[in-house]
Amino acid sequence: MHKLLLGLMIGAASLPAAAQTVRAGIEAWQKGDTAGAVAIWRPLAEAGDADAAFNLGQAYRLGKGVVIDLAQAQNWLERAARKGHIDAQTTLGLLLFQNGNRVSAMRWLGLAAEAGEARALLMVGTALYNGDGVPEDPVKAYAYVSRAAAQGLAPAKATLADMDAVMPLEQRKKGVAMAQRMVGTGKSAGTETPAKPAPKTVATRPPAPKPAPAKPTATPPSPAKSAVAAYGNWRIQLGAFGQRKSAETLFTKLSGKLAGRQPYYVPAGAVVRLQAGPFESRAAANAACARLAPQACFPVEAR
Repeated sequence: MHKLLLGLMIGAASLPAAAQTVRAGIEAWQKGDTAGAVAIWRPLAEAGDADAAFNLGQAYRLGKGVVIDLAQAQNWLERAARKGHIDAQTTLGLLLFQNGNRVSAMRWLGLAAEAGEARALLMVGTALYNGDGVPEDPVKAYAYVSRAAAQGLAPAKATLADMDAVMPLEQRKKGVAMAQRMVGTGKSAGTETPAKPAPKTVATRPPAPKPAPAKPTATPPSPAKSAVAAYGNWRIQLGAFGQRKSAETLFTKLSGKLAGRQPYYVPAGAVVRLQAGPFESRAAANAACARLAPQACFPVEAR
């Protein structure tokens, strides 16, 4: 992992081109010169540096130093992911998943999960449990989510608690045993140390998915399909803003009433639409809007 150097006597933007490195871009970024950081990373990324490509993809994803461009973000993240950059594989997988391309998303998230990345383990684990784009495999799902929870990922801990409430003990034991085999003989699934990823750079990673806890029901849930994480093709739209910061502020204000749903900042010409989700149906999205009243809100189907 690249360490961020503090107190440099000269700014990265004034370094000779030959001396500029990914780390120099980080310094510029951390000082608020995001455009300067992008200018440093771009030639490095074009030359094949995976860290620079990852950072450039993040810049396009966040709209910092450049205009938000999710197509460019995907392009640069994929370049880094193809070189084995674990954070890039995870970020690309999450981006594709949010955009509805679940087949490609699971491919990249699967690679990152095999390397032990906690967010990828959680996403793949919940997909395996729900049979969401992959065959259902509750034992392997439990193993993956256990490994993510062991790394301290809060949403994974919440999901694991939901799984403990609905899965038979025998399946959970098999899942723990599988997790132990995955991380090495004698290492407990509850004490796994975080996998060491490819060198990272800018500390602007997408948030871990936040599965919604299973809701109590009047009758016992069906063992075959109890809700573990929030999935679906529906979102709620909460407004459109001229600046992304305004959308982020509103989401922060409302997040406590959204049961762990994620924000989506969707560029639409000169504005950014704030959406939250996912929800499994239009009815679920409508119910969420009702809880947010009097906030303007309506369901939209993700495409």
